[in-house]
Amino acid sequence: MNGDARNPPRDGFVPVRGLHHFAYRCRDAEETRQFYEDILGLPLAHIIQDDHVPSTGEYCPYVHLFFEMGDGSFIAFFDLGDDVASEPSPNTPSWVNHLALTVGSVENLLQAKQRLEAAGVEVVGVTDHGFINSIYFFDPNGIRLELTAQLEPTQHDPAVLQQARSRLDAWTARKEGLRASGQIKANRQSIIRSHGHAAYR
Repeated sequence: MNGDARNPPRDGFVPVRGLHHFAYRCRDAEETRQFYEDILGLPLAHIIQDDHVPSTGEYCPYVHLFFEMGDGSFIAFFDLGDDVASEPSPNTPSWVNHLALTVGSVENLLQAKQRLEAAGVEVVGVTDHGFINSIYFFDPNGIRLELTAQLEPTQHDPAVLQQARSRLDAWTARKEGLRASGQIKANRQSIIRSHGHAAYR
C-alpha cells in the first residue's frame, strides 16, 4: 500500500497536519505589529520574552511575536533589540524567497490591494498564474509577501499528482542540459544541517 499525502503508509513518517508558524527576524516589534495587526488584520496572539535562547541557552534578550491567521497558523518574528532586520540573501533574486498567504476570493484580493496601497505600501499585481491570482509587496522588514486567491480547488487525483511529478522530472533533465550547454553555471553549495555548526553558535 503506497498511500498518498493525506493518508501515508503505516511505516511512513508521522502525518504532518499543516503549518504551525514560520519565523523571521524583525527590525522592531512594534513596527512589525503595526503592519501585521493594523494593516493586514492579523491579531497578535502570543508573545514570548526571554533573555536566553531555550534551545541553546545562549544569552540573547529577545521577544518572539506570533500573529494568527484564519486557519490557526502563525507568522512569527524575533526582535533582538538591535534594530537590525535579516538581510536579503546575496545569491538569490529578490523575487524568489517569499511567503504566500491565502485570501478567500479574487474580490478579496482586489480589496487587499486597495487597502495596502492606501496605507502607502507598493503593490505588484494582480498577477495571473493560471490556478491562482496574486499580488506582491514587502513588509517593514524587507520580507516579500504574496496574497493569493485560488481559482480552482487543488486536485488530489493520482493522475494529476503524477503529472506534477513528471513535470518536475522534466525540469531536472532540462536543468542538466542547460548546465551542459553553459547557460546555467552550477555551483553546488554546502547546506548547514546541524545546530552544532558555528553559524548557530
